[in-house]
Amino acid sequence: MQAAIAFGLSLVALVIGIIKLPVGPWERGFLALGLIFVVSSAFTLAKCVRDRQEVEEVTNRVDKARIDKLLIEQDVFHPGQV
Repeated sequence: MQAAIAFGLSLVALVIGIIKLPVGPWERGFLALGLIFVVSSAFTLAKCVRDRQEVEEVTNRVDKARIDKLLIEQDVFHPGQV
């Protein structure tokens, strides 16, 4: 929640800065296009990081399930197994 609030505040401050900047409309338009690119890139990067973490989590679950299965199959107290 804190990260979302910080992102929103910084975005609002940047938009206000672009509006109040003493330049012409072409320069403001150029800065606004840059702002749109930065915001969309930030969301894309966050999604990629989240997807990567989810893949690692699924991989870890599969590995844990395999290890659990091997441990269950190995009965160390059974006298016939070595």
